[in-house]
Amino acid sequence: MTSSTRKDASEHTGGAGLLVDEVVGVGEAARAARADAYDRWLRGLLRRRPGVALIAVGGLGRRQCAPHGDLDLVLLHAGVPGVDELAASVWYPVWDAGLRLDHSVRTVAEALSVAQDDVKVALGLLDARLVAGDAALADTLVRTAADHWRRTAVRQLPALREITAARWAAHGELAFLLEGDLKEAAGGLRDVGILRAVATAGITDALRPAVRAAHLRLLDTRDALHRQVGRRVDRLVAQERDGVAALLGLRHLPPGTADAALPPPRAGDVRQFPPGAADAAQRAAAGTVGDGDALLRRVAGDARTVSHALDDAFRAADRLRSGRRRGADGRPLRRPVARDVVEHDGELVLARTAIGARPDPSLSLRVAAAAAVTRLPIARATCEWLAAYCPPLPAPWPAEARAALITLLGAGPGLVPAWETCDRYGLIERWLPEWTRLRSLPQHNPVHRFTLDRHLVQTAYEASRHTREVDRPDLLLLGGLLHDVGKGLPGDHSTVGAPLAEAVAARIGLPAPEVALIGTLVRLHLLLPDVATRRDLADPVTIAGVAERVGDPATLDLLHALVRADAAATGPAAWSQWKGRLVAELVARVRTALDTGVLPAPPAPDPALLAGPLPVVHLSADRVAVAAADRRGLLATVAGCLALHRLEVLSADASTVDGRALVECRVQPRYGLAPDPIALGADLRRAVNGDVSVIQRLRGRALAARAGGAAPRVVWHREAATDAVLLELRAADAAGLLYRVTCALDEAGAQVRAARISTLGGDVVDAFYLVGGWPAEADRARLEAAVLAAV
Repeated sequence: MTSSTRKDASEHTGGAGLLVDEVVGVGEAARAARADAYDRWLRGLLRRRPGVALIAVGGLGRRQCAPHGDLDLVLLHAGVPGVDELAASVWYPVWDAGLRLDHSVRTVAEALSVAQDDVKVALGLLDARLVAGDAALADTLVRTAADHWRRTAVRQLPALREITAARWAAHGELAFLLEGDLKEAAGGLRDVGILRAVATAGITDALRPAVRAAHLRLLDTRDALHRQVGRRVDRLVAQERDGVAALLGLRHLPPGTADAALPPPRAGDVRQFPPGAADAAQRAAAGTVGDGDALLRRVAGDARTVSHALDDAFRAADRLRSGRRRGADGRPLRRPVARDVVEHDGELVLARTAIGARPDPSLSLRVAAAAAVTRLPIARATCEWLAAYCPPLPAPWPAEARAALITLLGAGPGLVPAWETCDRYGLIERWLPEWTRLRSLPQHNPVHRFTLDRHLVQTAYEASRHTREVDRPDLLLLGGLLHDVGKGLPGDHSTVGAPLAEAVAARIGLPAPEVALIGTLVRLHLLLPDVATRRDLADPVTIAGVAERVGDPATLDLLHALVRADAAATGPAAWSQWKGRLVAELVARVRTALDTGVLPAPPAPDPALLAGPLPVVHLSADRVAVAAADRRGLLATVAGCLALHRLEVLSADASTVDGRALVECRVQPRYGLAPDPIALGADLRRAVNGDVSVIQRLRGRALAARAGGAAPRVVWHREAATDAVLLELRAADAAGLLYRVTCALDEAGAQVRAARISTLGGDVVDAFYLVGGWPAEADRARLEAAVLAAV
């Protein structure tokens, strides 16, 4: 290590030696340099005594030290006196240096006893390495721990698998997460440690070259993340991706710019930017801008490699533990499950006749379908054979291949693992060449939890729950797989994706009318939720417009099933009971129009609001209804009072009947806790009667709640309603936003008869129905300015 890659740390730790977090670089050589620095410093801390050894485990034991990693140390001794004082002479300087330390003091017998009871400790000892002291004592522990693991690994792996499954449930799958934990998530660095343990036990060749390469890249990513943030952190959050990508040599270049940036780092390359606040400026001076999407796609591919290898390893261990099932003749049992596919030792393999004959182009699809239906894994050798010898599918596909694809997509829970296995061996892109572009593509909308490819497969899985509700379940499944195929390309992904989906459907062999229907499903897959949450469903123009675009009840049913599958595959923030009710209401009204040709009549006002003395206030869990003497500004007053009580308004309708102003709002608690109905009712009554104290509280709270963010935008829609024009506000979400906007519109002379609020992550799309005809250009500009000023 040269002087350019280290600094004297005596000023920080009082002569502690080289501080390893001053080692500059990302890569294998930088990790080794940090390990050397730790070793050199720790040797100086341990006073030499017979029968004492300082053992490193974890990252230091493997010589894979992250820039801001912790130290895992064991002070091993042979029962010598004064060992506690000796340990303190090592631990305290480590703490004084500001380093995180996991430490223990044990004899060889104690260490082995703990490892026998705790499988995580047993795995940790496989990384044990002597740093200083008695080499013979350390060798005894290392050899004995490894021997013990080899003898007991098959028996201990079920417990390890249970712990691992709990960790996966808590942290998710790194390959499909937009902000995954590089260490703890499935497919992360922690799983590589399990693979290393499986390989040490000789169960299977878990650390294949592809796994080793993926491991090194994940380590590099973790190191770059530490350098970018300046502290220990393992979650690759969105705001750090571009900086991490730049440190790894994954760069965006402006259009037309030659690639003059640094080449990607080689294994062991420590020539990178130094840490600290100057990183961004130095990268900018070098002409590099990190490509965060490229980084996410690389991490996803590496995590998939690790996850698939670990699945193989656990299955191999299961077979060793349970032994092969054999028939009466002593041969391993082989059970036919589909044509050319048999179960053998809990895995699917090809029948001998399939291997000997000329391969059928649909064979890989039929194997995948059998795996999904039986929920059995495909043997690794079978995947490799299919990748090497299965011929490409002709265009159009034969009927057998098309049937196998539909069976695969409709298999339910078995779909995702079968699809993922086929993707790891390159089979999917043979069926669907478009998959190469879609694989691991990030989706930056915060409501999405998966990368694009996993979202598409997950949508097909969710669609399989609704196949009995539609006339063409096969087209529903295929539409679910292809609905977002246009993402990642310029333009609206629904519009761009429709011809791409039609091309896939034609290649698969669907007849022309069904190809066109697939295009319609992709083009309109957002129609129902967009209209249901942003338009007045009581307005005949709304229903007529949707009915005209959908065309027939069968297509309507397919779209309704698809939107629910899409939302379930997106994440919990994409759907709610309220949204589901709105979509169902829209579907029912449109079906009536399609079946009868008659548009449904608007719902009648609540009779309870038309009787009794004013004001009238009715409250329920998700509805607030108010009747008061007719006056302007009532909607704004009600909206402000609801914001004061931390209620979000999902929709609002205002009307006048027999001199009474009626306001009905659908609401939900902003923070999950319902307000006190007595206090809310009292404030509503005082507010609509013009109580000045309540109005002052509303204005003060609303002004305090303003939110920043990207510049808001106003969009006008001319023919979206029967008796009104539509003003659509796209802005950052904030408490009290509806109150401020309705106040601004009221002060500008506009009358709001309805409002629809649609929240998309941190943004909203709020639609306001303004009574009257199309305003003049000057009036539109005035109203638009008033709304934007209120935001």
